[in-house]
Amino acid sequence: MIKKINKLKPAVDKRALIFIAGSIWVCSGIMLLSFSYYWMHESQNISYWLITGIAFILSLFIHHFGFLKIVDRNLRRLLPAEEKKCIFSFMDWKSYLNVVVMAVLGIFVRHSSIPRIYLSVIYAAIGFALILSSIRYIRIFLCHLKKED
Repeated sequence: MIKKINKLKPAVDKRALIFIAGSIWVCSGIMLLSFSYYWMHESQNISYWLITGIAFILSLFIHHFGFLKIVDRNLRRLLPAEEKKCIFSFMDWKSYLNVVVMAVLGIFVRHSSIPRIYLSVIYAAIGFALILSSIRYIRIFLCHLKKED
């Protein structure tokens, strides 16, 4: 019975998990940046370059002090694995809880009375940080591809 269940489990190797994690981080960052871009262009009389600069500087802090720790924790868990793992194990369960909490907070914030221009700075900062942090996943993935050749 257990063998039948294990056959149904969508298992992939660690390279695929690393690629999936990096891709999801990039896509999430692009999604947040698109929200930010739309809100910036919706607002009147603002300096787009100033807002983008502030957001990018904030993103460096978020990237370095927040997201890189998560990426490194995930990579420490994924890299030693020799056997195939479930496709959804590119993140641990605590990270899935964080994603749910962040998504719910994002929905509440988007529907709040906070001016969109302020939200655009926050969303752009988190979006840039996600993309910057995903570079580590992509770099590790490419290194593992080169080792195979």
